[in-house]
Amino acid sequence: MQKVLIIGATSAIAESVARLYAARGSALFLVGRNAARLETIAADLRVRGAQRVDTGVLDMNDVAGHAAMLDAAWAATGGIDSVLVAHGTLPDQGACEQSVDLAMREFVTNGTSTIALCVALAQRLPSGANLAVISSVAGDRGRASNYLYGSAKAAVTAFLSGLGQKLGKRGINVLTIKPGFVDTPMTRDFKKGALWASADKVAQGIVRASDRRRAVAYLPGFWWAIMMVIKNIPEFVFRRIKL
Repeated sequence: MQKVLIIGATSAIAESVARLYAARGSALFLVGRNAARLETIAADLRVRGAQRVDTGVLDMNDVAGHAAMLDAAWAATGGIDSVLVAHGTLPDQGACEQSVDLAMREFVTNGTSTIALCVALAQRLPSGANLAVISSVAGDRGRASNYLYGSAKAAVTAFLSGLGQKLGKRGINVLTIKPGFVDTPMTRDFKKGALWASADKVAQGIVRASDRRRAVAYLPGFWWAIMMVIKNIPEFVFRRIKL
């Protein structure tokens, strides 16, 4: 039986992942900011076959609270062997350009808090465990439309690369998840097109990549080719185009 910790469990992608693990009869510990929403999801997961579901309420920007939350997860499950870190926001780039406080707060939410959590998790996870973290294709190159968010995800991606190299020696797999455009409540105001994927499709890719103990997963997979092109555009050309 897998014992799975899901951080940011009320997000659409995380909820879809939780449903896949519930169908396997896993034990789940869900963490998010909204207690009522967590309990609604937990009740649904029990019906779907989860062995047990426990919840914890925490804003992940409260880094001082990470240790107590992890203590609760380990105590409830008897030991975690799989983790999905899925919390985050999609900040307004224009607003971040006008406010240092907002820019720093969003960087903590999407970058620093994840790094802090992974440092704590690395000290606890046993050999054979999986640590999957949602970064983004936005972290592969800064773009004018979302460079605050992209820079936070770039920090996460670089951190996970080094962490994966380090923890691999202990038999712990670190998976960096790089979704492209995903149709979720967080992106409801965006115009959708052919490059958009559903939360369920991305969730399936996350679980599959975790099972296969992969290091990096672009989801859907075609984003690997797209980002290879974008990353290799010369800077003097890149600054003249709109992305």
